[in-house]
Amino acid sequence: MRIGVLGTGNMADALAAHWVRAGHDVAVGGRDVRKAERLATRLATRLGGRAKPASLRAAAEFGQVVLAALPFGAGASVVRELRAALHGKVLIDCSNPVGPGFRLLTQDGLSAAQRLAAAAPGTHVVKAFNLCHEDVWRMAPPHFDGRPLAVPVCGDDETALALVHQLVRQVGCEPVAGGGLERAGLLEATAALFIGLWVGEGADAQAIAPPLAYASGPGRAEPDDVARASR
Repeated sequence: MRIGVLGTGNMADALAAHWVRAGHDVAVGGRDVRKAERLATRLATRLGGRAKPASLRAAAEFGQVVLAALPFGAGASVVRELRAALHGKVLIDCSNPVGPGFRLLTQDGLSAAQRLAAAAPGTHVVKAFNLCHEDVWRMAPPHFDGRPLAVPVCGDDETALALVHQLVRQVGCEPVAGGGLERAGLLEATAALFIGLWVGEGADAQAIAPPLAYASGPGRAEPDDVARASR
């Protein structure tokens, strides 16, 4: 598969490394050509794969799937400039519109993912990879307590979702259907909440959810499980 990467930062580096390792052809695009060259060279040298530097437009034109590893404030304007090159393609948005005080910056309007879709009509935008720090995505694979990390994925096009699910698995994770793109804002709000808990409070955000057997109340759990929980 040909994958274009828009951006040369930490998320671009972390995710592109998995896909180069999986044998995909990757074009790393950036406004700063020297940064794109450094990242592409590092990926190719370290992983022995096919990665090349490009401009943002060339990366968008190259990719069958394109990763938008761009800051929230810049994403829509970059995608608007590239809308012709992105038309009909899959565009993965991993951004988080989180501001000072862990405030969600999109609470009065469209989600970050929906803004990309509005900026490039005809592009199949998929929200994914936004719930974890880039160092988690650098893990090979991101497994915790023997389980692969689950990655919620939101989008409207079934073919696009199937491709992104494949790429999630190649990162070493398990894709989880998160619904249509209208639910991408829920993922972004979850990130704002989790980041605030992790960074602001030092709390274990994972501990706020009960085991699946208890998600609808203890009636779904096995009797022995209920007995143990009540001790």
